[in-house]
Formats: sequence, C-alpha cells, structure tokens
Amino acid sequence: MTLSLSIVGWIVIGGLAGWIASKFMNTDAQQGILLNIVVGVVGGLLGGWVLTVFGVDAAGGGWIFSFLTCLAGACLLLFIVGLITGRRHA
Repeated sequence: MTLSLSIVGWIVIGGLAGWIASKFMNTDAQQGILLNIVVGVVGGLLGGWVLTVFGVDAAGGGWIFSFLTCLAGACLLLFIVGLITGRRHA
C-alpha cells in the first residue's frame, strides 16, 4: 500500500525542507516561515521534475525520498535565485 502525500503533508515537508535549505544556503535571515514553505514546495516540484528528466520515479519514493527531493530542489532553487539576483550563497 502506497501512501500519497496530502496538501498538509506537502506543506510540512516543504516547510522543513525549505528551512533546512535556507540554512545550507545562508538565506535564513532573509526568509520567514511562509517563504520557507514556498521554497520547499516549489523546490519539491523542481526536484521532482529534474528526477523525472533522468528517469527516476519521484512519486513512488515515500516520505523520506520526498523530503530529500524537496531539500535538493529547494537548494537548487535558492542557488538559481542567488545567481539571478547576484547574491552569493554558501
């Protein structure tokens, strides 16, 4: 039986992943809890998309895989935003 993530699950995982990614990328002082959640959820979408491009089934990985996907995607998102805005992170 596979458990899919609900909206609340995505918010919780996204918020946690966004917060940890902002710690990794040194952007935590600039972000609040809402932006951490947005970065984590959008990072999850970005990370999931990147994984599917490489042929990885991102949807069937479970909670831990989803968290790691969100975390990696959030770090990638913050890195890209830093490049665009000219701010250096990490």
